[in-house]
Formats: sequence, structure tokens, C-alpha cells
Amino acid sequence: MTLAVSTGQKHTWSSGLTFILAAVGAAVGLGNIWKFPFVVGVSGGGAFVLVYLACVAFVAVPILIAELWIGRRGDHSPPLAMRAVAEKAGRSKLWFIVGWVAMLVGYLIATYYSVIAGWTLAYIVKAANGFGGASPATVTQQFDELLADPLTLTIWHTVFITAALIIVGRGLRDGIERAVKFLMPALFVMLLVMIGYAAVEGDMRAGIDFLFSADFSKIDGTTVLTAIGQAFFSISVAMGLIMTYGSYVPKEVSLTKSALIIAGADTLVALLAGLMIFPLVFANGLDPADGAGLIFRTLPTAFVGMSGGVVFGTLFFVLLAFAAVTSIIAIIEPIVAYAENKWGMRRRNGCIVFGVLAWAIGLATVFSFNLLEDFTPLSALRPFADMNMFALIDYFTANLLMPLGGIAMAIFVGWLVKPQVLAEDLSFGSPALFQVWLWMIRIVAPLAILGVLLSIL
Repeated sequence: MTLAVSTGQKHTWSSGLTFILAAVGAAVGLGNIWKFPFVVGVSGGGAFVLVYLACVAFVAVPILIAELWIGRRGDHSPPLAMRAVAEKAGRSKLWFIVGWVAMLVGYLIATYYSVIAGWTLAYIVKAANGFGGASPATVTQQFDELLADPLTLTIWHTVFITAALIIVGRGLRDGIERAVKFLMPALFVMLLVMIGYAAVEGDMRAGIDFLFSADFSKIDGTTVLTAIGQAFFSISVAMGLIMTYGSYVPKEVSLTKSALIIAGADTLVALLAGLMIFPLVFANGLDPADGAGLIFRTLPTAFVGMSGGVVFGTLFFVLLAFAAVTSIIAIIEPIVAYAENKWGMRRRNGCIVFGVLAWAIGLATVFSFNLLEDFTPLSALRPFADMNMFALIDYFTANLLMPLGGIAMAIFVGWLVKPQVLAEDLSFGSPALFQVWLWMIRIVAPLAILGVLLSIL
């Protein structure tokens, strides 16, 4: 197995700011818009936020720094970067398997993420059309009707993944950079506009109380594990995308400062999303604990019955679509970069090959909501007896392989790379801060993620 066709990475971000925008865009996705605020509300409000921030600092950020370092040090896509760094450290070449797993996880997540993101496109049209004049009592049925229609789901899945592949196919500077330079500022502007709308039309006091009132009685071991898991999954580590984006980072850019900014911006967006959503929910007497249905069932009910609902409902789903695009281009990029590095494949050809394959695999998710909803391929195995194809892909990628990949990266960087090499590459500012990070990457982060993994299993 040769290391790569090319002798070095040809691509770099045009600036540190562009890298930050791209990495924040990769981390900020659909989960930030509904899951984080919802988890905060049911897990102790402001008390949970404090626990979550500690988990970000002690678990997510250390691994984020480690994965960025592997990417820049290895100067390639995940499998090749892991192998290159392992060779430089005098370790087994088999560590490339960790890079392969991370890349595979991201790729499989992209197959179903595209389907779910397609829902946002469908709802842009629905919201712009005033949900067909539906009443608040009947608008929720439109989501069930959407899921039951495999043709419509396939069309929107095709539109979304095609748009993402066009961006990735244009390359780093002309594709991904141009997209995030437009999409991320636009996302923040739309988010602030929607918060303003929520302040006027919603119950902002109730929304703030729901998100930030501290109820420490709800904080227990389960809540802490929830906070660790939310911190780990929200930052999008162990999916190959951070490693790939890290390989494009210029040497003069501080990875430690970048990691702190990325994690801080990701958390800020999640909290702002709560200030956008929950005032509208409470003002309309809706259920804030509606989970995934909060976006596609509950909020449309609010938009139908409110002044300006057509305009701001449309804006809301455009915002969701933008967040989804910045995420999916990041999780498609690793496998396209690998095809470039390893096989010398032209980028556009790589997008076509792996894009068509991702689209085809995504049909398994499409049919899991309708035609094959009751098809459980692993029904003979008790733990997976009730899981259809979408549930299985989601379980093995997000719940199993991602935590294992995060633990493996932490162990590799923390224990198998010489500390002086890390200290030279990572600008912590003081030896004491470096030692704190080293302790976290060696002990705290892997044990915390192991706890989450065991709780899931």
C-alpha cells in the first residue's frame, strides 16, 4: 500500500478566518437547531448548560485539538493522515484503520443526513405556500404525509445531495470556501432576525426561563452522560471531517485557539436557536419536549397561526437548509479528498462516483419511513430486532463507531505521540496549559466517552 499518489496536500484555506467559518459550519447542523435547546430544557436548564460547558472544555475541545493536529501533521485525508502520523511517531501503520473508520462514519451519516436535510427543502416550499392554507389543527399531518411519500422524499434527497456535491466538486477555494463565506454569515443574520421575530411574536421570558433557569435537582449521573454525549457529538469529531479540514490549515494558524473558537461558536448557535424556537413554542401553548417533531410538526402550527408566519416560517426553514448544507459538504469532503490523494482521481469524478453511491444508500433511509418501515434486517439479533435500515445505520455510525473513533484518537495522540512533538506543534502559550491538555486527552476524554458508549450499549 503506497502512502498517496501526490507527495503533499495541494490545498490550504485562504485564511484562518475562512477555516473557522468552515469548521463552525461543519459543526453547526440540524441537531443544534432543535436537539441542544430541547436537551437543555429537560435536563436542568441553566444547570445543564454549566455541565455541558465543562464537558465541552474537558472532553470535546481536547479531542478537537487532537484531530486537527493529526490532520495538519499528516497533511492528507483521514486514512493517509493517520498512517503518516503513525509512521512519523514510529508506530504501527495499522493506525490508518482509525482514519478509515472515521471517514466511513462521516460518509454513511451523509447518506441519511441528505434525506433529513431534504425535508427542510420541502418545508421551504410548504412554508412559502402558507402550508396550503392548512389550519393549525391539520398542518401537523403534512409531515406524516411527507414521510409516507417515497417519491417526494427521493426528489428532495436528490436535490439536496446534488447541491452539496456541486459545491464540493468545485474544490476548496472555489467551492467550499465560497459557500461558507456566504452561508455562515447569512445563517447568523437569519438566526438574529428570527430571534427578533420571536421576541415580538413569542413569549421571550418563558423561553429564557426554559433555557437558563438552573434546576440542580435534575443533575445526576445520567444528565452528566447526556452532557458529555451532546458535547462530543455536537462538535463533529471522529467523523473524518475535522481531520480533513485540519489538513488544509496553514502552519501559522493556532489549532488550540481555533478549537476554542469553533466549540464556542457551536455552543452559541445552539443557545441562540433556543431563543429563536422556544418563545414561539410557549406563546402558542405548544409542547417544547416534542423532540424531532418540534421542527416539522410543532413549529408549523405556530407559523400558521401567527402574523408574518409565511415570511418567517420560510426564513426559518431556509436557515435550517443553510445549516444542513455547511455540515454535509464537510462530511462528503473526506472521501473525495481520499480519492484525490490515494487514487489520483479528479475531484469532480470523485464527487460523481461517491455522490451517486451515497444517494443510492440514502434510499434505504427514504424507504425506512414508508415502504420498508417494518423491514428489520437484523431481527434475529435481539438488540437490533426492532431497528429498520435507517435506525441501524444511525446506531452503528453515531452511537458505536464515532465514540470508538474518538477514544482511539485520544489514546493515539495522548499516549503514542511524544509530548515534545505535540508541544512544538500546538501553541498553548504555557507549559502548564499543555500539561492540562495532555492530562485531559490521556485520561479525562477517553474515560468520559467510554462512559457514554457503555450507557448507549
